[in-house]
Amino acid sequence: MVKHAQGLRFVGILALLLACAAGESPPPHELDYGDYRGRWCVDDHGYVHVIGQVYYPSPTACPCTCTEDGPVCIQPTCARIHPRCTRISYKACCPVCEAVARVCVYRGRSYRVLEEFRISRCERCRCGSNRQVYCSVSACPAPHCVNPTYDPHHCCPVCRDGPNCFAGSRVIPAGGPVDINEYTVCYCTYKDDTWHTHPHATCEERPQPSLTPSTNFFERGF
Repeated sequence: MVKHAQGLRFVGILALLLACAAGESPPPHELDYGDYRGRWCVDDHGYVHVIGQVYYPSPTACPCTCTEDGPVCIQPTCARIHPRCTRISYKACCPVCEAVARVCVYRGRSYRVLEEFRISRCERCRCGSNRQVYCSVSACPAPHCVNPTYDPHHCCPVCRDGPNCFAGSRVIPAGGPVDINEYTVCYCTYKDDTWHTHPHATCEERPQPSLTPSTNFFERGF
């Protein structure tokens, strides 16, 4: 393409020189270097390009197509620059990343490859070998109480009063029977010698004592 353009340029200049040597004055519009529309296009180096030819006006420019109305240049869709690119080259139509940092950047902070870090009490993250950050959330087991509290220094809720359950609206501790009243006893459910995570207690009626002989005597009217 360059050799063809150089040839066209040489032919144009040679025609002008021959016209001057013959004593002919070339038309003013042929001496006007910028008035080339409809015939050819000229790049930044002075090379001539014919109608329909695709060329680069300069080493850092995007490609253009020579038309009868002049060069038509369209910016192509360039590849996205890596967010951790540390050196970008603008020596071509599209910018090119020449160096990428060997770290992970997360929320404004840098971490080494394979480094693990926490971003909250329950979230643990790791800088992958591909410089991507991968995070996971801790899975909390079901609390063994009905009134857990949330400690700012712990990820999962804590049973400060130990395991317990509801007996109606009352909270009773696990571990043994609890007298609710003189007629009812309740206990938190156990399973395989371990307190079972059931929020409601199991309640039973307390066996009533049998009537004494003296009581029977008076009730019978003796």
